[in-house]
Amino acid sequence: MKYALLLMGHVDDPACGEEGGATPEEFFAFDQEITAARVVVSSFALEDERVVVHTDDSGERVVAASGPFAEVQEFVGGGYIIDVADVDEAIAWARRSPGSAAGGHVEIRPLAPY
Repeated sequence: MKYALLLMGHVDDPACGEEGGATPEEFFAFDQEITAARVVVSSFALEDERVVVHTDDSGERVVAASGPFAEVQEFVGGGYIIDVADVDEAIAWARRSPGSAAGGHVEIRPLAPY
């Protein structure tokens, strides 16, 4: 079964980001481990920039590249799509991830079989 492991952070948590949380080296080591286990279908890391497309009050689609954005407290820093036997195995990988250390958490979502 395929699962998304979403590496989440919280903007107000001092244990998350440049001043705290897991180091890039810890993430690189985890990436090597999970890739070597041959369970990764794909993975990604997100940059800070974003573009939002939404519908305004008049019904028009609007593109916002520099805001205003809704104030977001949680963010996705990256993630993996993994193919494992069951949710327990997905949980085991999430527990190993530096993303589940102080300052963040890993959200596990099953992928719909389309």
